[in-house]
Amino acid sequence: MSSVAVQLANVVDKTHKLLDLCVSLQQENDMLKLELQALKVALDTSSDKNKQLEEKVKALAVARSLEEMEVGKVGINEKILDTKQKINDFVREIDKCIALLR
Repeated sequence: MSSVAVQLANVVDKTHKLLDLCVSLQQENDMLKLELQALKVALDTSSDKNKQLEEKVKALAVARSLEEMEVGKVGINEKILDTKQKINDFVREIDKCIALLR
């Protein structure tokens, strides 16, 4: 009978160890899930910032191409100045959005 009691005690002890291991693994799993979620948010933020910067580059390229054009008519110059102003407004707005993201 004594050996049965010893074996039962061993089984109970090993069961407690397994339960403790299960709890620690569950905690580690929860931490890893939180880390994964944080990394996904960081990736999304970086992707959005990248898209905004690409739009800014395109706007600057358009602005530079407009600056290089030589136009003789006053009406066209006014349209170009208006377009440049709109582009500058877009760039300022994009800069504000980037600042808010930081």
